[in-house]
Amino acid sequence: MTSPDPSSFFYRNSDLDSARIGGLVGSALAGCDDGELYLQYGVSESFGFDDGRLKNASFDTQQGFGLRGLNGETTGFAHANELSESAIRRAAETVKLVAQGHGGEIALAPPRTNARLYTDENPLELVPFARKVALCQQIDAAARARDPRVAQVSVGLSGSWQVIEIVRPDGFVARDIRPLVRLNVSIVAEQNGRRESGFHGLGGRWLYDRLFEPATWNRAIDIALEQALINLESIPAPAGEMTVVLGPGWPGVLLHEAVGHGLEGDFNRKGSSAFSGLIGERVAAPGVTVIDDGAIEGRRGSLTIDDEGTPTQRNVLIEDGILKGYIQDRLNARLMGVAPTGNGRRESYAHAPMPRMTNTFMLGGSDDPGEILSRAKKGIFAKSFGGGQVDITSGKFVFSCTEAYMIENGRLGAPIKGATLIGDGPEVLKKVTAIGNDMALDEGVGICGKGGQSVPAGVGQPTLLIEGLTVGGTAA
Repeated sequence: MTSPDPSSFFYRNSDLDSARIGGLVGSALAGCDDGELYLQYGVSESFGFDDGRLKNASFDTQQGFGLRGLNGETTGFAHANELSESAIRRAAETVKLVAQGHGGEIALAPPRTNARLYTDENPLELVPFARKVALCQQIDAAARARDPRVAQVSVGLSGSWQVIEIVRPDGFVARDIRPLVRLNVSIVAEQNGRRESGFHGLGGRWLYDRLFEPATWNRAIDIALEQALINLESIPAPAGEMTVVLGPGWPGVLLHEAVGHGLEGDFNRKGSSAFSGLIGERVAAPGVTVIDDGAIEGRRGSLTIDDEGTPTQRNVLIEDGILKGYIQDRLNARLMGVAPTGNGRRESYAHAPMPRMTNTFMLGGSDDPGEILSRAKKGIFAKSFGGGQVDITSGKFVFSCTEAYMIENGRLGAPIKGATLIGDGPEVLKKVTAIGNDMALDEGVGICGKGGQSVPAGVGQPTLLIEGLTVGGTAA
């Protein structure tokens, strides 16, 4: 299929064309150390099916530009949803303030790439509205038929398609076309007056067709229902310091929050991270290797190029317990004297980029997951997490478990409710005593928040044994 021409989206109702816009950008950013014009066109839709009926359906179109100029640590940024010569010139008046009295030369442009990590096709256009609603109805009916204890079913279906173009004052132009889809299934089960919930979601940078496969959405129902029914049998979680086993896949969100944010370049350049100044030093137990990789085909957190035009890549952050590097955008990489890592990301044209994670995960080890459980003897097994928060400076975190179990005599015991994991990222990494051979990535539901911006992200890890982690519980 022939790729769409971005010019057909950006310039069709404008007094600009791709040939003239380069001159405007060059003039606007004269004297700056770095910068770019970021153009974005996007469409998105979402369907919310609840209580047996379609509760909401939305469709949005977004278009605009963000103009950024950099001088040392100072950023000049302006944006507008109008793409015209006059709008760019008005934005340039703001951005030029950072270059006044500065005769700097523009930084070298990013390298080129011919990689393609996802299709150019627009998922929203390939499936009719009625069929999307029918899928939600089908999932709702199938979930309710599974078990008489099902009291409520919520189905969410969403998709987006973005076309971006990056224009630099040195003539560099990069483009990317980004699809993204997601399915969420949430089930509430009721028994003897008690209600508990379960959830499963999946998605990625591909088309809707995978989500419409019966095996895919039936599996989502099964996982969500199983979690809800297990939670109906849960007992109050204990509290105190104990051995914790983390399951593979989605529990990597703890790694993302407690460790990943602390490895982002801006926090380390400013010295506000618990990992600042520790390159080359041991920050984790032997065997712990943490990767950020934005170049995995079709993954939710992947990008062919980041939002500054730098190709994404596989970045080794921690290797065998030794800190090797940080996640970098262009600004922080330049000020720290290192190369950008392809992690300059922004929520939209209305936001300036910053260093952000893509797909962040821990590599697997050689331990058998069953043997890890038997080694734990007594503690808890955390299979799935909900919300959490972290303090970047100290690395301290708090995470709530949505599915967890007691470990008794090296075997899974009763499910528990209300468990929270409390600790700090650097110390937790040092307490890892076993690493499973079952590394898995999450199924494509991660959303990362930072500085008021949200972007899609991926996480992952193998089964992990952590000695001496604080568990906050509800048991008396």
